[in-house]
This record gives sequence, structure tokens and C-alpha cells, in this order.
Amino acid sequence: MALRLTSGEVDGVAVVWLDGRVVLGEETGLLRDKVKSLIAEGNKKVILNMNNVTLIDSAGLGALVAAYTSTKSGGASLRLCHLGTKFNELLQITRLITIFEVYKTQEEAINSFAK
Repeated sequence: MALRLTSGEVDGVAVVWLDGRVVLGEETGLLRDKVKSLIAEGNKKVILNMNNVTLIDSAGLGALVAAYTSTKSGGASLRLCHLGTKFNELLQITRLITIFEVYKTQEEAINSFAK
């Protein structure tokens, strides 16, 4: 299944719900473009809700790192939530867990911006 991105605003925070596979090809480009457009629109708080991600490969991890870089260079902050066990383990193994702010729920991620 291809990646579908849905975005909206929850309590003043831009949220992107990912549904499907984050893999090499059109999917990673979609994710990068979505995050860049949110930053260009002036969003300073961005959450990627990974609840419905079924698969992520190395290119998908690269797209997440690119999203992180785009938000930082745009003066914004990025949070990840609802990773699931396999994806969480993948971030641990690659040590990318050290650069991302990760939360169990979307609500926790939204509340983290208030701190």
C-alpha cells in the first residue's frame, strides 16, 4: 500500500498522519514535500503520527532525518508519536532515537510543546 498523508491542526500544532509504507520512491518524496510545505506555511510545531505506518526502510529513515533537518533549519520543532514496537526498535538500533523527540501518544507530543 502506498503512503497516504493527511494533515491538520490540533491545538495549534500541525499534525501529519502517515498511513502505509514509508519506502524508497514516491513515498519518501511525499513526506519530505509535506514537511517542507508545512514549514513554508509558518508552522513551528510539527508532529508525525506514525500509528498506521506498516513498513519503513532505510530511505524512509532518510526521509525522517530530512524532515528533522527541514524543521530545524526552518526554526521549527518536530515530534514523532505512535511508533509501534518494530519502528521503535529500528530507531534504537540506528541510534536515531537520540535525535528525535518520541512520544507514545499524539496528546503527549502536543503537550510537549507547552513545556
